[in-house]
Amino acid sequence: MIPFLRHLSSFQIITLSFIVLIGCGTGLLMLPIATQARISTDVLSALFTAVSASCVTGLVVVDTASHWSLFGQAVILLLIQIGGLGVITMAVAITVASGQKVGLMQRSTMQDALSLHQLGGIVRLLRFVLTFAAGIELCGTLLLFPVFFQDFGALDGLWMALFHAVSAFCNAGFDLMGTKGGGSLMAYVANPWVNVVIMALIVSGGLGFLTWADLHQNGLRIRRWRFQTKAILSMTAFLILFPAIIFYFGDMGFLADGRGLAAVFQAVTARTAGFNTIHIEDMTEAGKCMMVLLMFTGGAPGSTAGGIKTTTAFTLLVTALSILRYRLDIECFSRRISLETLQEAVAIFLLYAMLLFSSSIFFSYFDGAGMLDSLVETSSALGTVGLSIGLTERLSAPSKCLLMFLMYFGRVGALTLVYALHSKKSHLARRMPEGKLTIG
Repeated sequence: MIPFLRHLSSFQIITLSFIVLIGCGTGLLMLPIATQARISTDVLSALFTAVSASCVTGLVVVDTASHWSLFGQAVILLLIQIGGLGVITMAVAITVASGQKVGLMQRSTMQDALSLHQLGGIVRLLRFVLTFAAGIELCGTLLLFPVFFQDFGALDGLWMALFHAVSAFCNAGFDLMGTKGGGSLMAYVANPWVNVVIMALIVSGGLGFLTWADLHQNGLRIRRWRFQTKAILSMTAFLILFPAIIFYFGDMGFLADGRGLAAVFQAVTARTAGFNTIHIEDMTEAGKCMMVLLMFTGGAPGSTAGGIKTTTAFTLLVTALSILRYRLDIECFSRRISLETLQEAVAIFLLYAMLLFSSSIFFSYFDGAGMLDSLVETSSALGTVGLSIGLTERLSAPSKCLLMFLMYFGRVGALTLVYALHSKKSHLARRMPEGKLTIG
């Protein structure tokens, strides 16, 4: 391990690792060989693209298909892969592959990077993560290839299939479609094969590696599932089905074909991925508000997705239900949620909410954007989603810098950044007298 890293906490290493990845990506994307015109890309555009790819967001200021060369697209794909799995995960994987021993500091850092509750079994879990990710991305590539082979030919079709499979699993939302069909995956709005494969990849990446490890170990024996697995799966199902119904009856009426597919796809992609099969601008205000809520929520902890996380939303929802039922403890699935978990959930929710609204007000005030459009773009960056209403390209340089910070914040995570500012999590040794507040 690099000597100076020994003096840093695991949270500080995680935050710095993404900064290093972004810096390397920016330098590579600024090379003339990275663009189709063989000219150097300006610093802001290269930096924005590197941040968006490393933080698996998908917001862009230049078209990925027409601006970047094959080399540039390969750099973006590499940033997506490393950013999706995590810089620390990839670094430890290289250590294991080289035959070196994984030290305690590396294990501790990976524990925090993957949101693990215990230190044991890190190397075994790492092997599962890499095998699972490679297997899912390979399956996605093979399933998408027949469609893209028909549309783009053998070599281009294979590259398109690989790029979109990795981008979907890592919940990045980058695409190589250019203006085909209107951009993103809109040309395939009525294609059930592409829709189902992309949605499966998105959900697979958004559920989190711990969830898949639990399902791999226990199969369909639901009683043996971890409490977190049950919470994530139930919340994910609700956040797909309920919005899909809303979108189907409220926002997809203008579609002649593929209305049902588009509704479900929008419910899946809005939380994590950033692909779209319809024009976001054509959605109603109610539909856009629903999208903001979905993007704000995000995926599971330890996954390739951002947002406040489904477990945070689950904790707040169960807490509200427990209070309304006059229950002293917060209970669900025959388990009790601790006060510390609730405190962290409230802190994350409030921090994200303050960033969401303050940044939206900033965009609306300084760039003259509508408040709802600003909320959509801000929640997309903060939730590392990548769905855009067309505002990103029109933002001023300071606003783009703010958007980059939001993408970085959303990928690294609120608690990671907060703990990175301290050498360790501190607890008060003494407790103040209790104060009474009237709520409601």
